[in-house]
Amino acid sequence: FHQIPSLVRGIWPLSDLRALLALTLLLRRLKPAIVHTHSSKAGVLGRVAAWLAGVPIIIHSIHGFGFTRYQSAVVRRTLIALECLVAKVTTRFFAVSEANRQLGMEIGLFPESRCTVIRSGVDVAAIRRLEVDTTAKKRELGLEPGRPVVGMVAPMKPQKAPLDFVRVAARVAEKKPETQFLFVGDGELREAMETEIARLGLTKSFRLAGWRRDVPAIMRCLHVFVLTSLWEGLPRVYLEAMASGVPVVGTRVDGAAEVIRDGVSGYLLAPGDVQGLADRVLSLLANPTTAADMGRWGESLPREFDIYDMVRRQEQEYERLLAGIKA
Repeated sequence: FHQIPSLVRGIWPLSDLRALLALTLLLRRLKPAIVHTHSSKAGVLGRVAAWLAGVPIIIHSIHGFGFTRYQSAVVRRTLIALECLVAKVTTRFFAVSEANRQLGMEIGLFPESRCTVIRSGVDVAAIRRLEVDTTAKKRELGLEPGRPVVGMVAPMKPQKAPLDFVRVAARVAEKKPETQFLFVGDGELREAMETEIARLGLTKSFRLAGWRRDVPAIMRCLHVFVLTSLWEGLPRVYLEAMASGVPVVGTRVDGAAEVIRDGVSGYLLAPGDVQGLADRVLSLLANPTTAADMGRWGESLPREFDIYDMVRRQEQEYERLLAGIKA
């Protein structure tokens, strides 16, 4: 494990130049056969550094793109141009969703032959065999065991639109006041969430759990899982909820429809449709049989969403590419 302190999340030209130099020097010293990058900024810097260091195989995994329809046209075009430029030194692309793969081809990042879909999986078997004392876990989280729980797991950042979840909660609480709401995660929008929770009169029924390492156990405490994201690649948290047998009410972002069958294992709505999300949550709370059926359907995730299948497929790609440079 090697850490590059100058490689930070925000765009800071001087720090970014330092990070690029540090990565290049590190890769020249390590001499890897493969560099595999993830995320947008690290993906750009990592691939350029690998190219400068003479790494023979450069792979990038697409977990959604850094450019979105919520950015200005200038910013979006600039980011697309940058991705297209770095794509020229990329040997192979992996996409976590077919939606991401199709978009990459549409904007000219790669031809069909240079990108394959490899899901970002979860440990389905471990989630399914987990035994949880849900009464004790709810009390630990500050929840009352006898009342329904609607939850979301995400960082508190603009992409996840956590304030929309608070507004969904307000609409649900208006019709079903005994409902409790749980948000697992933290981040830059925490203060804004706390303000909105107080403004909407949800202080007694809304719990902010912060960062947790027991998300699979927490999932078992939920009656409905909600995700309000504005964009994604393919949300792994959907997979965790489904493997836990919890019905999903979420946004139809990128690869969401590739894992959730709308009306069968959950409900998908347009990003920002707060009222629609609230209506679907209320419908599931009012119809526990439907919710249970959706949860059971979700438990039967295809093998491609299992983390061990993901690892095997990546290893196979590595071996194929390595065989090519040895030939």
